[in-house]
Parts: sequence; C-alpha cells; structure tokens
Amino acid sequence: MRVGVFGAGGVGGYFGGKLAQSGEEVLFIARGEHLKALQTKGLQVESDQGDFWLKSVQASGEPHHAGRMV
Repeated sequence: MRVGVFGAGGVGGYFGGKLAQSGEEVLFIARGEHLKALQTKGLQVESDQGDFWLKSVQASGEPHHAGRMV
C-alpha cells in the first residue's frame, strides 16, 4: 500500500510513522522547517504508546509527488 500523509504533525506523524514501521510506503507532505527536519533527521515520535524514531522517511513539499489518490 502507498500512503500520502498530508499534515505530518502529531497525529499524521504518529499514524504515518506506524504505517512506515510496518513496511508500508509512506510519503509525508510538509512545508518549511518541518519538511527540512523530516528530510534530514527523519521522524521522531514521543507517545504514551511508545516512542520511536525513523532515521529516514520519504518527505516532500509537493502534494503531486504522492501520486494519484483513490
């Protein structure tokens, strides 16, 4: 499955990160400093359900990079 996460903040980052951890192809759509951080540092999530860090994630500032959504 290919998933595009628009608004990769707290909620989008958590669920997109969990999907990526399980092996799904996830593209995070972000802007500005948040985009730069995802591209250079990956995704770090702190949660009551358990913290995790994905060293490398796919991230873009261009929604069309997510491809066709159905």
